[in-house]
Amino acid sequence: MLIQKREIQKVPNEMMNMLHEDELEVVNDLHDAVLTRDIEKIDELFEALLAETEVHFKTEEDMMQQVEFDGYQLHKSDHDTMREKLQNYHKRWEVLKGPKELKGFLEKEYKKWFILHISKWDADAALHLG
Repeated sequence: MLIQKREIQKVPNEMMNMLHEDELEVVNDLHDAVLTRDIEKIDELFEALLAETEVHFKTEEDMMQQVEFDGYQLHKSDHDTMREKLQNYHKRWEVLKGPKELKGFLEKEYKKWFILHISKWDADAALHLG
């Protein structure tokens, strides 16, 4: 398991908490597949992570726009940075099928980003979203 549920801060918005839990489940399944080097499962779960991440980001961005949240652009910028990283790693995965590289990204970059993004950006936005 890449990220324990207890490592993720709850924010004062239940929709955001649900989005985080959904993404957490997919990324943990992907990480498990990476550890077992199950190429077919990684293919499937990497696609699922891209889709789940987009639902997560788009939903939060729509909610922030609806309330005209002042921190929208900075928050979206952090989403965009991770969108780009995930897409780049997915492109590399499609060519190289390298579980070791993907494992490094998930453990060294993604995990840190996910935990930090929620505790900083999402916690702040959730206060304004209710």
